Amino acid sequence: MPKHLEVVSAHTVPSVWAALRNEAAHLATTEPTLGSMLNAVLLKHDDLASALSYQLARKLSDEELRAMSMREIVEEAFASDPSLVTSAEADLRAVFERDPACKGYVQPFLFFKGFQALQTYRVAHWLFGQGRETLAFYLQSRCSELFQVDIHPGAVIGSGVFIDHGTGIVIGETAVVSDEVSMLHGVTLGGTGAERGDRHPKIGRGVLLGAGAKVLGNILVGDYAKIASGSVVLKPVPAHCTAAGVPARLVNCPTDEEPARTMDHTLAEALYDYVI
Repeated sequence: MPKHLEVVSAHTVPSVWAALRNEAAHLATTEPTLGSMLNAVLLKHDDLASALSYQLARKLSDEELRAMSMREIVEEAFASDPSLVTSAEADLRAVFERDPACKGYVQPFLFFKGFQALQTYRVAHWLFGQGRETLAFYLQSRCSELFQVDIHPGAVIGSGVFIDHGTGIVIGETAVVSDEVSMLHGVTLGGTGAERGDRHPKIGRGVLLGAGAKVLGNILVGDYAKIASGSVVLKPVPAHCTAAGVPARLVNCPTDEEPARTMDHTLAEALYDYVI
């Protein structure tokens, strides 16, 4: 369904949940083959928390942990910390607003593994904070197996985060990702060796991490910075700057005002060699 239709516009409906449910109802009539799934996952639920717990249980369950048990875990997390659902809503809105391939809210909710992996992490992080580390690691493992996204449950990730494609993303135990960050496939927020303790990057608000970017060590990438695709960042990056290369160097300060929202991966024209 086109983004310009009111039924899926984040600016003309009361909430993401209302838009999501309205879109699902429309799709159930236009694609009746998927009607049963849309009803089970979305239309029979009264709120986003209920639908999301069903969807995560549907995706993550296996022979060891059946869907009913998995859903109970997710529901317990949501009931204990409602901010998990608030963050999920912000994440869903971020996908819709920043991904030009996204046609509405149903698409990422049902099919986008970046969004689903992020919500799995959020439940695992809650379990980790409750001291239930083994179950948290179980969810981390399932997330890696299903979505090819490996996020340690000890990492701290804000809301309104957009993980595009998802494949190959690795986020280490002591990494911090602030609100409104966007990252593409192949991003690594890792350490530089076998050091212990606080050893992973701290990513500021609104940062854009391009495909294949590697940010290594306990370094700060400042607010609204941009890391070019394929770069290896080993030193801090000031706010509002662009870093590119292997090893990365600063190439543009200031960069875009809000690179994670514009999703502009281009570099300053002065960096390019033009062939006339």
